[in-house]
Amino acid sequence: MAKSKIGAQDDFPRGQTKACQVAGYDLAVYALSDGYYATQARCTHLKASLTDGKIIDDQLIQCHRHHARFDIRSGEVVDWANFPPGIQLLNFICPRKALKTFPVSVEDGTLYVEIS
Repeated sequence: MAKSKIGAQDDFPRGQTKACQVAGYDLAVYALSDGYYATQARCTHLKASLTDGKIIDDQLIQCHRHHARFDIRSGEVVDWANFPPGIQLLNFICPRKALKTFPVSVEDGTLYVEIS
């Protein structure tokens, strides 16, 4: 795995999400109470930006568009798209799909992500 620098730890305030591009990947980087995490930047439902989403309970990212929720640490789907009413019909052609996750490490105040 290649390790790439994503920025200074101070540039990632706790409880926030930040967009980064590393090695051709668009990432969403999350600063949670127990560390830093990265996932693909776009929701697997209809590709909305997760950096516009909402962190819930220091654990989940909720897509702002159709409210799909994903576990930030594992990428697993917790709740699939359910907003606005009727969007569930689209779910037949957009099946549940987990987010791709990327390990993040901190060295001397700098964040690094591993891209495989």
